[in-house]
Amino acid sequence: MIDARIVKKLSGTRAGSSFELDLHLRSDAPVAVILGPSGAGKTLTLNCLAGFARPDEGRILVQDELFFDAQTKVHVPPQVRRCGYIFQDHTLFPHMSVMGNLKFAAQSMPKPKPSRLEQQRAIHELLDAFELGGLASRMPHQLSGGQRQRVAIARALIGQPRLLLLDEPTRGLNVQLREAFYEVMRRTRERLQAPIVLVTHDVEECFGLADTLYFIENGRCLQAGKKEDVVAKPASLEVVRLLGLYVTAEAEITYLDPGRDVGRVRIASQAIETRYFPGHLLGDRGWVCIKRSDVHVLPHSHQPKANQLVMEWRTRSATVRGVKLEFDGGLSAEMSEARFRELDGSRKVRLEFQRESVHFLTEN
Repeated sequence: MIDARIVKKLSGTRAGSSFELDLHLRSDAPVAVILGPSGAGKTLTLNCLAGFARPDEGRILVQDELFFDAQTKVHVPPQVRRCGYIFQDHTLFPHMSVMGNLKFAAQSMPKPKPSRLEQQRAIHELLDAFELGGLASRMPHQLSGGQRQRVAIARALIGQPRLLLLDEPTRGLNVQLREAFYEVMRRTRERLQAPIVLVTHDVEECFGLADTLYFIENGRCLQAGKKEDVVAKPASLEVVRLLGLYVTAEAEITYLDPGRDVGRVRIASQAIETRYFPGHLLGDRGWVCIKRSDVHVLPHSHQPKANQLVMEWRTRSATVRGVKLEFDGGLSAEMSEARFRELDGSRKVRLEFQRESVHFLTEN
């Protein structure tokens, strides 16, 4: 369980460049992922949790242990908090072998320390668990990026941390190494009886690891909740854009019937049927948001069916999944090369989607 209310103000060197982090991180899930763009305050949050930065206000409680409380002036030093912290560059000791890095971590544990025999047993268990047994005598410069990463995680776990913190752990890794890291983290979750907080700006990393998501921007939380809930119902246009899973288009609500759970919106002078949108009124203007995977491209027809928009694509581009078509108003759709050939060169197509897949948002 983590319950951290953090307020931290940073003064910039230029006028108007100050920054304030104001975040309440409360999670009882195994892995909480903080997602946001560069400069959102992600690393500052980890530094406050670890004790490297001292908040101006707030309270940090981890597994019923008080790390920080501004009101009572409690600030537990970093070395006493027993937080495993894995930095972007892994920060292994370059003059120590893999075994040396792990031994140093074991010997640096705060009292009461395990016996030397228990330390040796824990080191060998972690070497086996992370497939590092054959690399124990190697120096960090002799390891690949993925191997250094596994050593950094094993070293963090040696100290039996109360909290494990990871700062953009897959940054700079290729697809294969990223997948290998996700598998390592799944094993870590099984071994570690402590919460994990990971920060990233990569949405795929969220889906691979998160139980709970926190979207932050400019030091503020835009939305928090279970991964499935946040993805299914983003709360703002900013979250939609951070997710990158939705296409958006400007729209206006033209009909609402709460009794029948029916609504209609106008997009590019065409009407589509949707669910009822609670909290909105006729004439409200905003954006419809539809998951990319729910938008289907069909050949043009002079008699489109319900929930089909007749659109003319303006540009096309190749993607790893096939072809991406861009339309006026911000809409886009992806399809396979084979489906694109079925359009037979026509720029005019039908975009089809289910009424349940349409969300409506206004700008905050």
